[in-house]
Amino acid sequence: MTRCRLCGSEAMASVVDLGATPPCESFLAADQLDQPEPAYPLHLQVCTDCWLAQIPPLITPEETFKEYAYFSSFSTSWVEHARTFVAGAVERAGLDPSEAFVVEVASNDGYLLKHVVDRGIRCLGIEPSVNVGAAARDKGVPTLTEFLSPETGAAVRAEHGPANLVVANNVYAHIPDVIGFTQGLRALVADDGWVSIEVQHLLTLIEDNQYDTIYHEHFQYYTVASAIRALASGGLALVDVELLPTHGGSIRLWARPAEAAGEPSERVADVLAREKAAGLQELSGYTEFSARVAKVRRDLLKFLIEAAERGETVVGYGAPGKGNTLLNHCGIRPDLLAYTVDRNPYKHGRFTPGTRIPILAPEQIAVDKPDYVLVLPWNLRAELTEQLSYVHEWGGRLVFPIPELSVVEVASRKVTA
Repeated sequence: MTRCRLCGSEAMASVVDLGATPPCESFLAADQLDQPEPAYPLHLQVCTDCWLAQIPPLITPEETFKEYAYFSSFSTSWVEHARTFVAGAVERAGLDPSEAFVVEVASNDGYLLKHVVDRGIRCLGIEPSVNVGAAARDKGVPTLTEFLSPETGAAVRAEHGPANLVVANNVYAHIPDVIGFTQGLRALVADDGWVSIEVQHLLTLIEDNQYDTIYHEHFQYYTVASAIRALASGGLALVDVELLPTHGGSIRLWARPAEAAGEPSERVADVLAREKAAGLQELSGYTEFSARVAKVRRDLLKFLIEAAERGETVVGYGAPGKGNTLLNHCGIRPDLLAYTVDRNPYKHGRFTPGTRIPILAPEQIAVDKPDYVLVLPWNLRAELTEQLSYVHEWGGRLVFPIPELSVVEVASRKVTA
C-alpha cells in the first residue's frame, strides 16, 4: 500500500504481516477441494499522519458480500446485544413510533431491526448480500439489497424521508471507500438525527493480541482518534463514545451532522487520552505487536502438536472469519484439528478456506467426545462456555487461543483454570 485511503498520505508503516490467505468467508464445497484457491497478502499497516490502520483493498466488497456465509441471528448473545441497543437508542434519540424512521446499513438477517419492527417504528435495512437480506424479509424486516454509497443514501432519503437514526454496526471496517460510505451515512440521516456505529477498537486489538480479527473484509481498524477524522470526511461529528465488550473490545460511536453536533462528551476525551497513553498516535504503540502475534502462533501449534503426539483428539467449535485467519496463519490442517462445528447450517458439509478443515453440525462433538475443543470465536467465551458445558461429562476441556493460550476444565457449568 502506498497511500492512506483516508488522508492520502504516503507515510505508511508496517504493523504485522500475516502472509497470504484466502478470503475468510470463502468456505469450500466438497467439489472445490481439487480446484485452485486464490490467496491474497494480509499485511496490516498504519498511516503515521492520520493513524488509520488498514490493509490494501485486494478484494472488493462485491466479491465478499453478494453471497455471505455469516448470519447474525445464530449468536444468542448478539441478538440480545441488539435488543438492548435498540432500547437505549430509542431513548437517546427520542424516537416517536408514530413518526420516527430508522435505517440500518449492513442489516444482515434482520437480527437488530426486528426489535425496531416490534416497537412499531418504521424502518429499512440496507443489506448487499442477497441470501441474508432474503432471511431478513422473511422475518418481516423491510430490506433493500444494495451497497451504501452517497447515491444510495440520497435515493433512500428521497423515497422514504430522512432517518432519525442510522445504525451501522460492524460495517465501518468493511468498506474500502470510507469517505464515500461516510457521505452515504450523512445522506441518510436527518439534519438533527443520530448515527450509531459499532466497530472493533484498535486499542484492544493491539493490547490483547486479537490479530485474528485482521482479515480481507476488514479494510481498516479504528481508534477513536482516526474515527473522528473519518466521520468528518462525510460531514459528521462525534458526540459520544461507549466502550463495549463485543468482539473482544469495540467502540460505539455516536455521531450527528456537524452543524447539529455540539461539544463531544467527556467520554470522548477519556478514550482519546487512553489511546494516546497506549502510544497509538506514535509508532511505539505498534512495534511489539508482531512479536506477540508470533508467540500466539507458536504456543497454539506447540499445544496441538503435543496433543497429537499423545494420541489426544482436538476439534474446533465455530467457523468464524477470525478463525480462518488464525488457522491459516498457524498452518493448521486436519491432522491437528480433525474438524470444526458451527451452528449455521449454511456451513455444514463445507470446508474452511485454505486449511480445508471439515465443518460439521455441533452435535458431532457429543458423538465423538474429543479430549479438547478449540473455541475459534473466543470473543463469545462466556456464551460458548455455557453452551459447551456438556464436555465435562467425558472430561473434555476447552481451549481458547486469544489473547494467550488458555486450557480450561468445565464442570457443573463453571470454568476453572
